[in-house]
Amino acid sequence: MSKRRKFSVEFKRGAVEQTRRPGVSCAQVARELGIRDGLLTRWKRELESQPKAFVGTGTARDEEVARLKRELARVTKERDFLREAATFFAKTSS
Repeated sequence: MSKRRKFSVEFKRGAVEQTRRPGVSCAQVARELGIRDGLLTRWKRELESQPKAFVGTGTARDEEVARLKRELARVTKERDFLREAATFFAKTSS
């Protein structure tokens, strides 16, 4: 049994945009992307019928960037603390 694949909103929108090129069919784009053409057709229909299509359980790109920035700030503080501690102990042991 295969695992169900999840696609990001950006991937879905990009796939639908590719179908809007002249002379390109949904089936052709689906083959290039490795997905079923029925799935791509459904994404296209959802995007045309709803202005805010593809609202799902995934995290938005902005939320992910904010999370990564918080993590980077935490790791930077830890690094700076360890650097200061190493400098302190190097001075006291001499």
